[in-house]
Amino acid sequence: MELLVEGNAHIWFDPAFLKEDIAQSFSPSFWQEKNAVIGSAQGRGTTWFVRTSTCSAALRHYCRGGLIGKWIKETYFYTGWKRTRSHQEFVLLAYLREKGLPVPRPIGARVVRNIFLYQADLLVEKIDGASDLLEVLRSGPLTMRQYQHIGKLIRKLHDVGVCHSDLNIHNIMLDDKGAFWLIDFDKSSLRAGKSWKSANLERLHRSFRKEKKRCDIFWREMDWHSILRGYVSLS
Repeated sequence: MELLVEGNAHIWFDPAFLKEDIAQSFSPSFWQEKNAVIGSAQGRGTTWFVRTSTCSAALRHYCRGGLIGKWIKETYFYTGWKRTRSHQEFVLLAYLREKGLPVPRPIGARVVRNIFLYQADLLVEKIDGASDLLEVLRSGPLTMRQYQHIGKLIRKLHDVGVCHSDLNIHNIMLDDKGAFWLIDFDKSSLRAGKSWKSANLERLHRSFRKEKKRCDIFWREMDWHSILRGYVSLS
């Protein structure tokens, strides 16, 4: 990881994967002018999928959700460069990849400070040929073995001390080679102890139940037991 300081911006980046103009690489218009935009997705904001000289990547601008997001959409209170959202997610993804977890490769993170406030962006490698679990389960069921694999994946995440702050079926991906991935680690963190782990699992359980009621996905309550069996099998 290298650091570029330019005016009121700090940019952390992996020079092996980001070879374009570093300062411009967090602007969607830069990629549009290069005809390198390959898609987009809507969430709290727009995630742009771009083709860099080394890989496909996803560019995300941090936006607030909830009630506060109606008034303050894309700025955060500044309390230190290393405590900013994009820097923390960048570092956490790098840590998880070092531990062998299937998460997107962090390519770059930018923070632009304006005295007491800042805005943030993150550039990560795109997982090609992947769909989130909601999309997968709309089409058909997973096997017991696949659910057990998800349970093992969550257990590995917990064993390296990481609590995913938004563990739900939108943030678990299945690629076209049959591999599962975890994405979107905004506000996630390293934690000590064990008390948080069961609550993190229950968050995922609620997500399955919620989506089952909302759009009748191919999921049964007994499938959750397969996830738990996978989770405890690494004990």
